[in-house]
Amino acid sequence: MILKSLSLLNYKNFDSKVFQFNAKINCVVGNNGIGKTNVLDAIYHLSFGKSYFNPIATQNIKHDEDFFVVQGDYDKEGTEEKIIVSLKRGQKKVIKRNGKPYEKFSEHIGFLPLVIISPADRDLIIEGSDTRRKFIDSVISQGDKSYLNALINYNKVLAQRNALLKYFVLNHTYNQDTLDVYNTQLNDYGQVIFDKRDAFLKTFIPIFKDRYLAISNGNEVVSLSYKSDLFDSDLKTLLEKNIGKDRSLQYTSVGIHKDDLLFDIEEHPIKKFGSQGQQKSFLIALKLAQFDFIKNQSGVNPILLLDDIFDKLDENRVAQIIKLVDDENFGQLFISDTHADRTENAVKQVHQSYEIFKL
Repeated sequence: MILKSLSLLNYKNFDSKVFQFNAKINCVVGNNGIGKTNVLDAIYHLSFGKSYFNPIATQNIKHDEDFFVVQGDYDKEGTEEKIIVSLKRGQKKVIKRNGKPYEKFSEHIGFLPLVIISPADRDLIIEGSDTRRKFIDSVISQGDKSYLNALINYNKVLAQRNALLKYFVLNHTYNQDTLDVYNTQLNDYGQVIFDKRDAFLKTFIPIFKDRYLAISNGNEVVSLSYKSDLFDSDLKTLLEKNIGKDRSLQYTSVGIHKDDLLFDIEEHPIKKFGSQGQQKSFLIALKLAQFDFIKNQSGVNPILLLDDIFDKLDENRVAQIIKLVDDENFGQLFISDTHADRTENAVKQVHQSYEIFKL
């Protein structure tokens, strides 16, 4: 799958810009604040219908403008595909494939497989469990529509149950029958999600460990483990056990929305005991494992975005990453960096065609 061209109109700091891309390696270089990351984020937008860096959609519209349009022309397995994402202030975002709008954005997820590696990934280590759950969900959803649907439905029911718990407190009332309906639905959707997450991680963790081994030259031992309430009991039983606590808190305190991934190095949390270089290597291994998993599931090489990849990595680890990209059947690659010479020297080591875009 190849992104042949990208057109931006009123997107972030760009008023109007068109890029014609190389089928293999594309390097976007320039000073900080000039829009390198915005180019990569526009490509991400085309795959996921949203920004990787800014969840507030209207903030992706250029200042003093009323709308943005991002268009990508793709060659997907020999078929021409045109994707347009547009947003006008006060209106809903629109995603079109070959001129036809999607009724549900979820229908588009997974159509254009993509993996991004960015300094913002550090949130996976330093932020709460919600960020790590979103990572799992993003990987599985790109290849499993039933998982995405179960997740959407679970979150709807969860919001309804939480609203009911608040209603009980505000109105000094209680209705077990209504609660039981929500408990049953959460149990059914939650079990599907838990089973798929568990199966995914059993496949994913060995891939991740192999990737880290290659990047670090085998110097450290890392681990990744899945933490979930559902290892101990089915969700319906847990919800019934915790109803007193939930009524007091006015929200649902147990369930797959509390799942987490534990990141360790030498049997200690990497958040506390990993150096910046080790943390970055961990995250890159995580994302390259995501690439491998999606490729194996879909049979398509995802587009790979490397945003500011050389920051905080020593030359040896950079060389290992470049070597990985050279040795294996990667698809199209996009790299952003502040140093044009450093980037060009790195990609010259890879025996592939490349293009440098200086902003």
